[in-house]
Amino acid sequence: MKYKIVSVLGLAVGLCAAAAFTAADARAQSAPTAASDGIATIVAMRQQSLVGTHDFLDRRAAFEKLMKAFPVVPAGVAIREVDADGVPGKWVSPDPVDSPGAHKRGVILYLHGGGFYSGSSDSHRMLAGTLAKDAQADVLLIDYRLMPEAVYPAQIDDAVTSYEWLLKQGYPASKIAIAGESAGGNLVFELALRLRDAHRPLPSSMVAMSPIMDLTASGASTQTNAAIDPVLTRAGLLGVTRVYMHGGDPRSAAASPLFADLHGLPPLLLQVGQREILLDDSVRTARAAAEDGVAVELQVWPGMVHQWQLFPTVVPAARRALGESGAFIRAHMAGAGDMP
Repeated sequence: MKYKIVSVLGLAVGLCAAAAFTAADARAQSAPTAASDGIATIVAMRQQSLVGTHDFLDRRAAFEKLMKAFPVVPAGVAIREVDADGVPGKWVSPDPVDSPGAHKRGVILYLHGGGFYSGSSDSHRMLAGTLAKDAQADVLLIDYRLMPEAVYPAQIDDAVTSYEWLLKQGYPASKIAIAGESAGGNLVFELALRLRDAHRPLPSSMVAMSPIMDLTASGASTQTNAAIDPVLTRAGLLGVTRVYMHGGDPRSAAASPLFADLHGLPPLLLQVGQREILLDDSVRTARAAAEDGVAVELQVWPGMVHQWQLFPTVVPAARRALGESGAFIRAHMAGAGDMP
C-alpha cells in the first residue's frame, strides 16, 4: 500500500493523524472548516453537568439533563415510539406522514453513544432528526440495554435484533445504513461483523463518528492528546472497559473492532475530532479497513472534540459534519435501486 501525508486546512498533520489510502478507493478527506465555534460553550456545559456525579448512573442522569437544554428536533421532523422485536426506540422521520414499514425511503439504524452506560433515544433526537433530513431517510433510534445493568454483549445483541427487525419490515439491506458515535460507533462495527459472519445481508453503508474501536486504549493519541481533550480521559475509557467486559478480553475482535478482520464490510465513513484522545482509533481503523479492501473515507475535523455532532444548533461544524454523513449515506443508498 501507498500512504500520503495530507494537510487539514493548513494544519500540519502527519501520517498518524490523516492519510490518503489508495486501496479500495479509500481516502482521507480534510474537513471543510477549522473553526471551533461553539466548542467552548458545550465543553463548559458538559463539565458543569458532571459536578457532583459519582458513578455511571449519576453520569447517565446528568447527560440526559444536559441534553434537555437543547432543542428536541429540527422543524418538520416527526417522532414515534417503536418496538423492534423487544428493543424500544423511536422512529424519526423527515416526513411527518410516514410510518415504519412504509418503504417510501431508506432507513438508518442509529446506535447512540454514551460509553455503553448513557445516552438514549431522547438525548439523541436532535442528532437523529438532523441526520434524517440530511440523508432523506428515516432513522430507527434504539434504546439498547445499558451497563451496569446489562454488560457485553447485550448492547450488540440489541443492535442485531433491531437490524433484523428492519429486514422483517420489508426493507432490503441495500436501503439500510448503520450509524453511531462513540460507543455507538463501536456497536456499528460489531453489528456489521456479526452480520457478515452469519452470512446475513449487509447494510449499504456505515458511518462511525469518533468510535471507540480499541477497548484497551492503546492508541498513541490517548497520551499525546490527553492535554487537549476536554471530554475523555484514558483512565475513564479503561474504567468503562472493566465494567463493560466484566472479565472478558478487551482485545477480542468481538469487542474491539480495531483487532478484527474487516474484509467484506460495506463502504465506511469515519469522522473524528483532531483534539480527541480517540483520534488514533479512527486513523488506525481507516488504515486497517483499507488494507482489508474496504472503501473507507476518514475525516479529521480540526478543533473538534468528542461527540461534537450532538450539538448542531450550537456548533456549526456539527451541522456540517452531519451533512457530510447524510450525503454519504444518501449516495450509497441511491445506487441500490428502488424499494420493493
